[in-house]
Amino acid sequence: MPPRKRFRQKGFTPSPAARSGPPPGGSFWIYGHHAVTAALGNPLRNIRRLLAVETEMSRLTSHLLGGRAAERTDPTALAAFLPQGAVHQGVAALVDPLPMVDLAELLEDLPPDAPDGTHAHRLLLLDQVTDPQNVGAILRSAAALGAAGVILTERHAAPESGSLAKAASGALDVLPLVRVVNLSRAIEALKQEGFWCLGLAAEGEMTLAEAKPTGRIALVLGAEGTGLRRLTREHCDQLVRLPTQGPIDQLNVSNAAAIALYELARDISGAARPT
Repeated sequence: MPPRKRFRQKGFTPSPAARSGPPPGGSFWIYGHHAVTAALGNPLRNIRRLLAVETEMSRLTSHLLGGRAAERTDPTALAAFLPQGAVHQGVAALVDPLPMVDLAELLEDLPPDAPDGTHAHRLLLLDQVTDPQNVGAILRSAAALGAAGVILTERHAAPESGSLAKAASGALDVLPLVRVVNLSRAIEALKQEGFWCLGLAAEGEMTLAEAKPTGRIALVLGAEGTGLRRLTREHCDQLVRLPTQGPIDQLNVSNAAAIALYELARDISGAARPT
């Protein structure tokens, strides 16, 4: 690996843990079986109302409900609470946003890395990704491929919403989602905790596979079209790319995240890397 870039920011330290930080925004409807059942299983999620059609009532076991009452309804009445065309699968819940998670809290709660490197932590940082479907899909891939959390900017980023929760397919309630004021400072905080910060960019000099990163890895992805901002690029240890080719040489940001996480996951598993 090339020498690590260091940007010492005077007086910067990660903010204290904020386990009970107030959630931003007001309540909203989430819908779909996986999104709702994950919310029911999350002790940090405040559920104000739960609606289900007849066929879904039997799937909401007493253990899952945890003392909550589900209101029986019909598909037409349920759809009236949701955005037009929402695929609700017969169940929806009115929820409050999750309490805010602090970056220092996320880092403090990470278990120790395995000595053999088979369980080094992976994090995703999203540089002003505003599409809730993309953020939801990234959360789903991150949860499925073993990432420890996803970090967003507080401004110019998708808020919690029903469409984000649906695209995440339950991952919103099982994977930490951290929002930071300054992404560059967050990158520096991760470096202090031993993370190698890789920015995904089409102009990267080598592919992710060629870079052969090891240990704790933080992948930094930018919004479609604009990509990584200049300051974000400068704070990354290295820019890498995915080996795209053909008439379309750029991937959707959620697809790029999934492929990059898979590349890192299969490297940990000991599978042969491409040359």
